[in-house]
Amino acid sequence: MKGFTYLTNNINNLDGKTSTILSIDCGTQSIRVLLFSATGQLLDKEQVTYEPYVSPRPGWAEQNPEVFWHGLCKASRILKSRRPELYQAIQGVGVTTQRDSMVNIDSTGNVLRPVITWLDQRKAKPLYKPNPFMNMALSLVGMNETIQKIQSDAKCNWIRQNQPDIWEQTHKYLQISGFLNYRLTGEWSDSVSSQIGHIPFNYKSMKWAKSGSLNMLVCPVEPEKLPELVVPGEIIGAVSQSAAESTGINAGTLVIACGSDKGCETIGMGVLHPTMASLSFGTTATVQTTTKKYCEALKFMPAYPAPIPGHYNPEVEIFRGFWMITWFKNEFAHKEIEAAASRGVSPEVVMNEMLAKSPPGAMGLMVQPYWGPGLKNPSAKGSIIGFGDVHKKAHVYRSVVEGLCYGLLDGLKKIEKACGTKVTRLAVSGGASQSDEICQISADIFNRPIVRGKTFETSGLGAAIVTAKGVGIHKSFEIAIKEMVSYAQKYRPNPANARLYEQLFDRVYTKLYPSLKDIYEEIRDITGYPEKL
Repeated sequence: MKGFTYLTNNINNLDGKTSTILSIDCGTQSIRVLLFSATGQLLDKEQVTYEPYVSPRPGWAEQNPEVFWHGLCKASRILKSRRPELYQAIQGVGVTTQRDSMVNIDSTGNVLRPVITWLDQRKAKPLYKPNPFMNMALSLVGMNETIQKIQSDAKCNWIRQNQPDIWEQTHKYLQISGFLNYRLTGEWSDSVSSQIGHIPFNYKSMKWAKSGSLNMLVCPVEPEKLPELVVPGEIIGAVSQSAAESTGINAGTLVIACGSDKGCETIGMGVLHPTMASLSFGTTATVQTTTKKYCEALKFMPAYPAPIPGHYNPEVEIFRGFWMITWFKNEFAHKEIEAAASRGVSPEVVMNEMLAKSPPGAMGLMVQPYWGPGLKNPSAKGSIIGFGDVHKKAHVYRSVVEGLCYGLLDGLKKIEKACGTKVTRLAVSGGASQSDEICQISADIFNRPIVRGKTFETSGLGAAIVTAKGVGIHKSFEIAIKEMVSYAQKYRPNPANARLYEQLFDRVYTKLYPSLKDIYEEIRDITGYPEKL
């Protein structure tokens, strides 16, 4: 980090009662600029939406990174015009963004090509070919195809193979967070906790992988193309004069290293210890906790660096997760959409009412929510079993919600086993968490109390917590979380429902994948989907 000047209200002269924190949360479909108080109150926000991606070819998902920067600038200027007094009190800025979406930038700071987002399905040719000994070792632990898939999914490999001139011109290969931090400060720096994706990162040591290591072999990015890593809560730089003119944020305002959206979401829900876990009901559904111990919930799948220094976020995800609710709505809920429009409410409100029309367990319908194959189960497909003539649309919808919860419960049990710690309570966030019905079903299936935060902007709140610690408003992460996280609702499990769900999970759900795995492989061989590498 180069030298810079502090604002008059610098980190040695703060008043926590009047200080504000600016969080920038850049997602797949929108960017939000959020003003938080030192006590975690969301004072105001502005959101700029955009199309999640463009598809130049089938399966491709690209986005111009300038969309993110222009959205940030627009939202920030609007928010400042509405709340100028709060902007004058900003003591620090924190950035949190979607994961595994990389930006190629040249030495003058110009974008070289669109971001290949995390939703993109194009495939590269694997570059690394294990020697016979390594190939046998990988096969023995069931990682051979996984290593091939990681290489195939790594967009750095695709760019190398298909756009070598772009790769040659690339000065820095950055996460979206690194790109926005650069635009704000002029520094080629990013948070350790944001380095999640197909990049040569050593998750256990929280450093860039060494030359010759497996991570570097499968995702080969030259060290000089990677940003400087900054520990969460430390200073990345200060808002430059040019960025101040574009955003309205005062020049010299400190920019603090934060973390990825899921990691910030976890601490934004107050998950500081492995006895508590965070459920994220978003496009990608995840269960995640925070621990000082490095532990892999899925063997050979890393625990991610947490936004708290020296901590990890063991995670299990369901790709496409609560997007399945959108899938169900688009494919089967046309009448509900029409009813919602006539009532002036969102379709999700009407769909929530459907949940009450089906009893717990959906009269025996069971969903395995593998609508997209994962790294550890590349041949997996989704399934719905147990149909009978009693089943209506409401039963199907409830079984989708229950199936997602079963999948996350399965992930939680893997995290508990790996970490050696029992999770006693859960926090929930993400779009689907706004449904009381879905939260109650979750509490029943997990058979644990679930809390929901006062704000749905939990990723932004997590970034604000890290920023507040970084600029000295709060002396520690523990104090920052205690002062800034609060809960609005608590859901307690219904004992009778919990007993029913426990039997369905233990006696049915856990047997689905082992029973269907060979059948999935046969379908894959016959149809070619999912594609074999």
